[in-house]
Amino acid sequence: MASIKRKHPFRISFNAPAVLTFVIACVLVQLISLLTGGGSNRLLFSVYRASLLDPLTYLRLFGHVFGHGGWEHLLNNMMFLLILGPMIEEKYGTSNVIAIMVITAFVTGVIAMIFLPGTALLGASGIVFAFILLSSITSFEEGAIPLTFILVAVLYIGREIWSGVTAQDNISQLAHIAGGVVGSALGFLMNRWHMTQAHYRR
Repeated sequence: MASIKRKHPFRISFNAPAVLTFVIACVLVQLISLLTGGGSNRLLFSVYRASLLDPLTYLRLFGHVFGHGGWEHLLNNMMFLLILGPMIEEKYGTSNVIAIMVITAFVTGVIAMIFLPGTALLGASGIVFAFILLSSITSFEEGAIPLTFILVAVLYIGREIWSGVTAQDNISQLAHIAGGVVGSALGFLMNRWHMTQAHYRR
């Protein structure tokens, strides 16, 4: 007598490993920050000008993207990442998304250390803006720039420049603009690479 396998109608899919792992890590870091009264963020998960002889300086250079100033700051960033991240990870692949996050963290961290002395920067806002600009590059033709990319760049980066001029501080604006520039550059590079590979496969 043949056995009949039952199909489960629903299952949870870990559809975007890089993005979901990053989000989980950010939530854990926020919980640790609450337990330590913000001490963990000051020690590891925010970036500021410090001695290059201190090994923790290099950890903070990348780790600052995991720390957030509060639950509202965290939830706003995670919402954008969860909306945009799966689409970007499906298009570019998990390893490329990890590379985007690492490069964005490094660039925004270096900018904070050079241009924002005495100020601590933390949060995934730079990565969010990198994803926003990446998501606008839905298609890429040789010799053509997508109009959606131009509009998003003008609206979002223009808004950040205006906020930097009119606000009392330009801390987050610098991170946003840097993230947007990184996302744009990597998006065009990856799309050009895909086009080159497709051309060779013909």
